[in-house]
Amino acid sequence: MLNTTDPNNYEYTTEHLEIHILGGMKATKLETLRVTLSVQKPKSHNILRHSIDLYNDNQTERLVRKVAERLEIGTTIVRRTLQELTKELENHRFLLLEQQQVASPSKELNARETKEAETFLKKKNLLQLTNELIGKSGVIGEHTNRLLMYLIFTSRKTNNPLHCISLGSSGAGKTHLQSKVAELIPQEDKVEITVLSANAFYYFNRTELQHKLILIEDLDGAESVLYPLRELQSKKRITKTVVHKDAKGTTKTIHLTVEGPVSVAGCTTQESVYEDNSNRSFLLYIDESAEQDKRIMDYQRLASAGKIDEQGQLEAAELLCNVQRVLRPIKVINPYAEFLELPGSVFKPRRTNSHYLQFIEAITFYKQCQRESKVDSQTGEMYIETTIEDIREANELIMDVLLRKSDIITGACRNYLEELKKQGDRFTALEMRRKLKVKKTTQWRYHQQLLENGYIKKVKKKGEGLVSYEVADPDEYRALEETISQALKTCLDKITVNGDPARSTVPRRSTAKMEQVKHRNRAS
Repeated sequence: MLNTTDPNNYEYTTEHLEIHILGGMKATKLETLRVTLSVQKPKSHNILRHSIDLYNDNQTERLVRKVAERLEIGTTIVRRTLQELTKELENHRFLLLEQQQVASPSKELNARETKEAETFLKKKNLLQLTNELIGKSGVIGEHTNRLLMYLIFTSRKTNNPLHCISLGSSGAGKTHLQSKVAELIPQEDKVEITVLSANAFYYFNRTELQHKLILIEDLDGAESVLYPLRELQSKKRITKTVVHKDAKGTTKTIHLTVEGPVSVAGCTTQESVYEDNSNRSFLLYIDESAEQDKRIMDYQRLASAGKIDEQGQLEAAELLCNVQRVLRPIKVINPYAEFLELPGSVFKPRRTNSHYLQFIEAITFYKQCQRESKVDSQTGEMYIETTIEDIREANELIMDVLLRKSDIITGACRNYLEELKKQGDRFTALEMRRKLKVKKTTQWRYHQQLLENGYIKKVKKKGEGLVSYEVADPDEYRALEETISQALKTCLDKITVNGDPARSTVPRRSTAKMEQVKHRNRAS
């Protein structure tokens, strides 16, 4: 009999042979049965170890002769034992497959957990309470970024998910922020990637990635899959054609298709290198201020002193995970969308406009427990509607993202420029390197960008050997922020003046008819 008590060392013993299957056996790839065997006579120290595909008759015959010669035993006994072992392993693999199919892939909430999550979703100031709960779960500072990231991760459940890239210098906490917020997403809904080969994405099961969150620790480690990843983001599916030989040796062409949609999050220090991916994503710049440094170090001291409420952190994270499990797929309609216009200063306005509208829909989707479900009389599809409050909250959260999208210099260079504005009217490169602790080569790159775009200018007095610099317009960023803020406010004013502009665009059914549709949807 096959003993599978130890999953990493199966044991098969007969009167003549003792065989161990080292490392167990994979339940995938049913067309092969590749294992590593350790073969010996009972109570003997003469051991033969060999890796083999038991479905390959040539390999099996060679192993039979090798075992018979090494252990001085008849080939008939060895051949019969390997055949019986193969049958036992086949039966065990089918059992493993059945167990995987029966096992529930996600956690089932009990009545108390469901009620607690739904009660939380029905509370007023939901986004503010969510942000506070994210902080209680152990995310320090980054008040806007952490809520933005949580809502972007939530959008994976919609038909148009959002994506984000965390940007900052090395050691600023990009990966830490992403991993801490990702802990608030159920394990069954995310795929974490450190390194991935170029073809790996094409070999997921067709629907294995649907509505999943794909987390990339460092985009540099996943450079080979960035193209299929971009296609998955844009087209919501990827397809690859490969040549395959069937059991008879006939060559056939098959298509490997992986369906989306997915939400993708990654971290990098190189904004310009991943421009194609950045265009499809929200860019979240990590807070590298002295105040954030202090908050993190204070937390580290409290943790070292044992004064952190770890149980409270676990409870907050568990509640937010359960909130994610309670959310159900439902269509979102924004009746005010035609009145929402981005300012002209935004680069790549087509894609940014799409992100803006999708982010508003993500907020509405998150507030689904506070919205009345309605029915499209033409399709019978259930939907909820965006409110002015959703748009106002989206505008507040997305302001920094739109600012960065309107800037012609990189985020790191912008941070450097804003620090320069705090240092006085005139400065030298050496003074700034010492004060801001910037490498010479990095500073040179920043100065090239700033000089080319007219943000700083060189100043050199007669008789002085050093070249000084000064900021051309200290108020330019504040003016840009005011322009964007005013443009968003104008959109809200248009909506307020026009009342409920698009409320009648989607025909509704009678209440009785709606109840019939709801009952039919639940039954299906």
